[in-house]
Amino acid sequence: MSNASLTGVSPEGSRLARGSIGTTHIVFFVVAAAAPLASVVGASPAAFAFGNGAGAPGAFLLVGLLYLLFSVGFTAMARHAGPAGGFYGYVSRGLGRPAGVGAAAVAILTYKAIQLAVYALFGVFVSAAAASFGIDLPWWAAVLAAMAAVWLCGARNIAFSGRLLAVCMLAEVAILFLLSVGILLRGGGPEGIDATSFAPATVFAPGLGVALVFVLGSFMGFESTAIFASEVARPERTIPRATYAAVGLIAGFYAFSTWAITQYYGSSQVQETAAAGIETFFFTAAADVLGPWSVATMEALLIVSLFASALSFHNTLNRYFHALGRDGVLPRALGAVHAVHGSPHVAGRAQALVSAALLGGFVLAGADPYATVFALSSAVAVIGILAVQIAVSLAILAYFRANPLGLGLGTRMLAPVAALVGLALALVLVIANLPLLAGADSPVTWALPWLVVATAAAGAAFALFLRNRRPALYAALGSAITEV
Repeated sequence: MSNASLTGVSPEGSRLARGSIGTTHIVFFVVAAAAPLASVVGASPAAFAFGNGAGAPGAFLLVGLLYLLFSVGFTAMARHAGPAGGFYGYVSRGLGRPAGVGAAAVAILTYKAIQLAVYALFGVFVSAAAASFGIDLPWWAAVLAAMAAVWLCGARNIAFSGRLLAVCMLAEVAILFLLSVGILLRGGGPEGIDATSFAPATVFAPGLGVALVFVLGSFMGFESTAIFASEVARPERTIPRATYAAVGLIAGFYAFSTWAITQYYGSSQVQETAAAGIETFFFTAAADVLGPWSVATMEALLIVSLFASALSFHNTLNRYFHALGRDGVLPRALGAVHAVHGSPHVAGRAQALVSAALLGGFVLAGADPYATVFALSSAVAVIGILAVQIAVSLAILAYFRANPLGLGLGTRMLAPVAALVGLALALVLVIANLPLLAGADSPVTWALPWLVVATAAAGAAFALFLRNRRPALYAALGSAITEV
C-alpha cells in the first residue's frame, strides 16, 4: 500500500481533482444551495406579507440584476484570483493578505451560519413529519443524522455530490413548476392574469426594502462557481458560464414561481392573504390546483431541498478550510485531499465536527430551533455575505485599476461600481430591518452586525500577527489559491 493511501493525500499533495466536474455540476451546486423549494415556499410568503406585496416577483428580478452586475467583475477576475479559496482569493489579490484573511473569516462565519440555519429548519420539518406517524423524534437527532449523511457524501468525489444535488434540485423545481403551470392553465385566480408584479410602481412600492431582506438570502451561495475552479477542466470558460447560468436560473425561476402564485390569489389580495397564513400560503394553492397529493409531496421535497442545501454549503465550506489549510492559516492537515476521490476529506471532517459542536451548544442552551437557531443564524448569514461581497467588489476595482489587462471600462469599473453601490444599499436595508429578519428586537439582534465586524477584524489581526511573527508563512499566503 502506498503512502498516499495511508495518509489520504493524493499524489499531487493538496491539489483537488482537476476535471471532476463541469458547468452543469456547478450550476446544480449553486441552485441547490439556494434551496428553490425552501426559498419559494419558506421565504417568499414573508416577502409578500411584510414587503412590497405583489411586487415581490419583481424584487427577485431586481436582486438577480444586481448579482448579474456583480458577476461581470467577479467572473473577469476569477482566473486571476485562483481556485479553491472563493472570496478569500479575490480579496487577498485586490486588497491585500490581511483583508483576504479577514474576508475568509467572515465567509466561514457566513456559510457556517447559513448551514446551521438550514440544519435547524431540516430538524424542525423532519421532527414534525415523524410526529405525524406517532414518532417522537427530537429535532437535534434528525440534524445529527443529516450531518453524518452530508459528511459521507462530501467525502466522495465532487461529481457524486453534483449528481445527488441534481436529482434533489430537479425534483423540487418540478413540483413548483407544476403548480405554476397549473395556475396559469386555470387562467389565474379571481383577477385573471396580469403583469402588475413587474410594473415599476409595484416593485418600488413601500416595503421593497423589507422584501429585499428575504429575497437576498435566496441567492446565497452563488460564489460556489469560483470556489470549484480547481476541479473543472477549463475554468476560464466554465466559471463565467456557470455563474451567469446560476444567477439567471435562480432569478428567473423564483420570479416566475412567485408571479404565478400572485395570479392565483390576485395582485390586490396577495399581500393580505400571505399575512393571514404564511405557513399555508403555497400549500393551500397546491391542494386546490394539483390535489391533496401535492401537499404531502411538497412537504417531503421541502426536507429534500434542505438536505441538498446543507450538502452544497458543506462542500463550499470544505474548500475554504482546504484553502486556508494549504496556506497555513489553519492546520496544514486540512489541505490534504483524498487519494481516491480527490476531495478535501480532512477539511470536511473538521468542519462537520465544528457543526456538531455548535449544534450541541444550542441544544444544551435549550435554544428553540426555529425562533433562535434559524432566525439568528439567517440574520448573521445575510449580513455576512453582503459584507464580503462588498469587500470583493472593492477588491475587483482595486485589482483591475492596477492590472487593466485590456478589459473594457464596463467590465473593470462600471459594472463593479454599480454592484458595489447596490450591495451597500442592500446591506443598509437589511440592517435597518434586522429585527424582522432575526425575529426579535433585542440587544442580541443588534449585536449581530458587530459580530461580523469583529470576525473580520480578528482575521485581519491574525494575518498581521503572521506578518510580524512568522514572515515566511505570511509571505506564502495566497500561494495555494493562485495555483491553477
